[in-house]
Amino acid sequence: MNNAMTQPVTPSPMTKPRRTQAANTTRITYLALLTLLLVAPVIGLYPVFVMKLLCFGLFACAFNLLLGFTGLLSFGHAAFFGSAAYVTGWFVKAQGWTPEMAILAGTVGAGLIGLVVGLVAIRRQGIYFAMITLAIAQMVYFFCLQAPFTGGEDGLQGVPRGNLFGMLSLQSDNAMYYFVVAVFVLCFLFISRIVNSPFGQVLKMIRENEPRAISLGYQVDRYKLLAFVLSAALAGLAGSLKTLVMGFATLSDVHWSMSGEVILMTLLGGVGTFFGPVMGAGIVISLQNLLADKVGSWVTVIIGVIFVLCVLAFRKGVVGELQAFRERRSAAAQAGSKQA
Repeated sequence: MNNAMTQPVTPSPMTKPRRTQAANTTRITYLALLTLLLVAPVIGLYPVFVMKLLCFGLFACAFNLLLGFTGLLSFGHAAFFGSAAYVTGWFVKAQGWTPEMAILAGTVGAGLIGLVVGLVAIRRQGIYFAMITLAIAQMVYFFCLQAPFTGGEDGLQGVPRGNLFGMLSLQSDNAMYYFVVAVFVLCFLFISRIVNSPFGQVLKMIRENEPRAISLGYQVDRYKLLAFVLSAALAGLAGSLKTLVMGFATLSDVHWSMSGEVILMTLLGGVGTFFGPVMGAGIVISLQNLLADKVGSWVTVIIGVIFVLCVLAFRKGVVGELQAFRERRSAAAQAGSKQA
């Protein structure tokens, strides 16, 4: 046999996989963003605003794990976000727990509620799944309204930040800021690991073609239930952090409109992308802070108009459209090099 036919072909630099180039660009972008986060208080960015953005960014990432990578649309994620906010606030304020234990309690509580909701809703699909999650979330809302420890319509006010592990005080905005940044980065990496693991690949297969996943022998309901519980627990972690950052937990945290906001953040940034939900959360939170004093309640209308325009012009979201544009350019450049 001819040696030329058995000799392995070494790819030239011109045929370097686009995937490697995109991965390098993504790493550089993430390192730059991490550097920006670390120096944000030094360059004059308001720490409380950035912390609020990170909390809602984590909330959107948790929701994106369910919608973007599993294909399940939940209208009730505010139940996990808000319930964890109340649990953490109550344990810190009324029971004197340290912040890390209260956050753990809120996260576990949200995960348990997610388990109950998932067991009820996971066997349904489409709009039926979404309506079940919304109905149960409304039950959680009315519980928080009537329960004696939640403060009713006043909510939990004046929640102290406490001392981390009983030693490091979080009363300073800078100390609390770097704690929130550390939690956010760890959770972001954790979600990335989940999505890129064999478990994450099964979730993507379920999203793309659930009947095929069933035919291959996968117990689809178990995978979807685990994804739901993970998403609920991470959403609860975001709510717990938000309570410590802002010092209060109110009914707005568990209201159905909060579920709508996280859907808006995810769609605006880009469903199924890693950084898209964070960008979507940044856009929504920034608009709310910039316009609330100027236009009052009209800020909701403005955000709604922006959402409609995004759906019409950027169907994949901001980050999704940028990724698609980069892929088209790379494909065009590679086609041109082949013709040359």
